[in-house]
Amino acid sequence: MSDNPFTTFGGWFAEAQASEPNDPNAMILATAAPGGAPSARTVLMKAWDERGFVFYTNLDSRKSAELKQNPRAALLFYWKTLHRQVRIEGNISLVPDAEADAYFATRPRGSQLGAWTSTQSAPLPDRETFERAYEAMEARFLDKPVPRPPFWSGWRLTPAYFEFWQDQQFRLHDRITYTREGDGWTNGRLYP
Repeated sequence: MSDNPFTTFGGWFAEAQASEPNDPNAMILATAAPGGAPSARTVLMKAWDERGFVFYTNLDSRKSAELKQNPRAALLFYWKTLHRQVRIEGNISLVPDAEADAYFATRPRGSQLGAWTSTQSAPLPDRETFERAYEAMEARFLDKPVPRPPFWSGWRLTPAYFEFWQDQQFRLHDRITYTREGDGWTNGRLYP
C-alpha cells in the first residue's frame, strides 16, 4: 500500500478493470435526504484524479437535489472478483462547465439525446411518453450537434477519507484507512 491513497486506488482500479466482467467503474453514491435519511444508488465514475471522483447526471434529479442541500457524500466501489471494496467520503461540488462540455461531447449521440429527454427522477406516466419525447429530441437536433443541456453536468467528490478493504480467510480482513490532514494523508488500520 502506498502512502498516497490515489496511488493505491489506481493500482486496485487497474486490477478491477482487468478482472471485473462489467462496469468496474460502477460505484454506489450515498447522499442524505432532507430529513437526514440515507439515500443510495449506483452511478458510473467517468473520471478520477487527485482532485477527486467524477460522475455525471441531471441537475434536477433527486441525487443532485440532495447534494445541493448537503454537499457531502460517500462512494463505495465493490469488486466481487477481487474480494475488495473501497469506501471514499468527502465534499462534493460541480465540475466546471468546460469539463462537463468536454465529457458530454464524447458521449454517444443516443446518450446525448437521452440527457435532453429525461426529466430524471420525475414521475413518468408510461414508457411510450418517454419514447415519444426521445423521438422529438431526435427531430429537434436532426443533422446538428447535440449541445450539453444546461440542466446536466458532473459532480466531483473530493476525498477526505478512504478505506481499502481486502477479504481474507477466516474474516481476518485487511482494512487500511487514509485520512486527509492538511495537504497530506495519515494512514491507519481498522479491525475487520
